[in-house]
Amino acid sequence: MIELLFLLLPVAAASGWWLSRRDSRAKCDGLGPAHPDFLRGLNYLLEEQPDKAIDLFLKLAEVNGETVETHLALGSLFRRRGEVDRAIRIHQNLVERKNLSAERRGYALFELGQDYMCAGLLDRAEVLFQELVELDLHRKRALHALRDIYQRERDWAKCLEVAERLRPMTEQPMAVEIAHYHCELAEDARRKDDRETAQRQLLLAQQVDPNGVRAAMLEGHAALDDGDPQRAVILFLRVADRGAAYVAEILPSLIDALRRSGRDEVPELLGDLARRHPSSPLILSLAEVLEQARDAETALDLLTEYLSRHADLAALERLLDLLAQEADATRQNRLRVALNVTRHLLARHPVYQCEQCGFQARSLHWQCPSCKSWGTVLPVQPEPIVAPEISPERRFA
Repeated sequence: MIELLFLLLPVAAASGWWLSRRDSRAKCDGLGPAHPDFLRGLNYLLEEQPDKAIDLFLKLAEVNGETVETHLALGSLFRRRGEVDRAIRIHQNLVERKNLSAERRGYALFELGQDYMCAGLLDRAEVLFQELVELDLHRKRALHALRDIYQRERDWAKCLEVAERLRPMTEQPMAVEIAHYHCELAEDARRKDDRETAQRQLLLAQQVDPNGVRAAMLEGHAALDDGDPQRAVILFLRVADRGAAYVAEILPSLIDALRRSGRDEVPELLGDLARRHPSSPLILSLAEVLEQARDAETALDLLTEYLSRHADLAALERLLDLLAQEADATRQNRLRVALNVTRHLLARHPVYQCEQCGFQARSLHWQCPSCKSWGTVLPVQPEPIVAPEISPERRFA
């Protein structure tokens, strides 16, 4: 209740100040007597009846050039506190006033649209933001809000339309976002078995963002599904060249495409990729291929050499597992203890992290669920191990 009191006191003070100015009995050396309704409003606050207090303050503080900002601030504070119904009441009161200028009514409409979004009333919010765009009031902010609504509704066609209208109005390039919208449309078309539309959307995505990895990745999966493993290999290798961080995402399909196309250089190709883009999934995949070829000793050497340079829990788990399989009973029990501890730590370790806001996840999100940025969620890379420096005295001891 104390927090709410501090929230509403500025509004109450502004109302009392305005009323004292209007009161013809105000003295030159003071504010004059407080209005009875003003004191009643404060009393409602102390008695934890904020709705009655709001009604009185809205009645007392007529909306004009001196008090409209106070109403907007109060509504915004209520929304940030999660009391959206009260924010809506305040902003609706502003919108319904006839004496507001077009600019200030635009502010009130935008704030009311934000209230509706917070309340989950996306259809009402959409109507208000579209009205602002048509009136050319707060056009850029309204378009951004419309894009947020369409992203929530996964209406990618409308997202594209709004993004194209925003491009000339913002300094931030939107090629990445637009390319992802095309990719979303391509995936929707693929699920409906509309291959022609899917292919067209992927081509548009690559035209907008030639260095994007998602479109090439989707093309590779489509080629594999369509029975063209050789083209899939080319596309997956293109993904590796464009974005090394996403190599892990295409590894299973790449290995499948290589085997289906009759190519037997899987260990060599994975080894080349691991040298150029060392990562835990690549090393683990290569170790598995080597183990399947009954070359467990080479797999152990690979993991040991990699772990000497990278602090990687997943690779350590695999190394301990292989060692436990070859150990005698006593050593196997000890290794199993270390293996269980490693697995426990690994289960709590994030696999992906947004480089924009730090959001962590166990699976890939093309759009960050937290900050809503596109293409910023990347696999967490293992930290390099720096060899400790040896002092000259110890070096030659």
